[in-house]
Amino acid sequence: MNMIVNQDDFNGLVNSSLKTNSRIIAEKFEKEHRNVMRDIRALIDANPDWGLLNFEQTPYVDAQNGQTYQMHEMTRDGYSMLVMGFTGKKAMDWKIKFLAAFNAMAEQLKRTAVLSGPQLMAAALIEANATMSAQSIQIEAMKPKVEAYDDLMNADGLYGLQNAGRALSARPNLFVRWLKQDYLFYRGNALVARTQFVQRGYFEVRSKIIDETARPETFVTPKGLLHLRDKVPSEILIRL
Repeated sequence: MNMIVNQDDFNGLVNSSLKTNSRIIAEKFEKEHRNVMRDIRALIDANPDWGLLNFEQTPYVDAQNGQTYQMHEMTRDGYSMLVMGFTGKKAMDWKIKFLAAFNAMAEQLKRTAVLSGPQLMAAALIEANATMSAQSIQIEAMKPKVEAYDDLMNADGLYGLQNAGRALSARPNLFVRWLKQDYLFYRGNALVARTQFVQRGYFEVRSKIIDETARPETFVTPKGLLHLRDKVPSEILIRL
């Protein structure tokens, strides 16, 4: 039965039958497919018994034009014999990558073979249960921090600059000073977020009326808080 060939079906370089094929070889070693097929036919002609054991011609349907063509699937031994004469640094790199792929797939198949039927189902259930338990523990551990974030958030779901520092367990004044290095600049007497960070959704700049004058006020968004969380220098964090 002819099948549409998709590169993903080959698990990258080697499939689950521990075989690769002439199309992948041609692509990775930058050779014409017809020339790779010619070399394979020469190997088969040189020793038909060995050749037919390690190379299998099979049709495929090209996904782009819908036409049916021929390719060869091959075993690790067939692959090794075929690429033996390929030279150059690139060729050597791909020889090593293919051998690593054969080894990795063989190891994966060994591990899979250990479990079958009910054992696989039991293992899957154990893994799923462990994942759910770990997630539950993580959620419980995060609750106090989430509640603290909520307390520091204004009615619009935004954080003032100092409250954002408090939410991230940073010293508020030092946190704002740190933001001024990359994220903020002065517009008159007001600290304003730089345009690129507003566009990324990390900050919002709103107008606040003071003495009948509109003044800009900068807030950190929840997305911005997540962005800043892993970037805050440790020296400005509050030690508990």
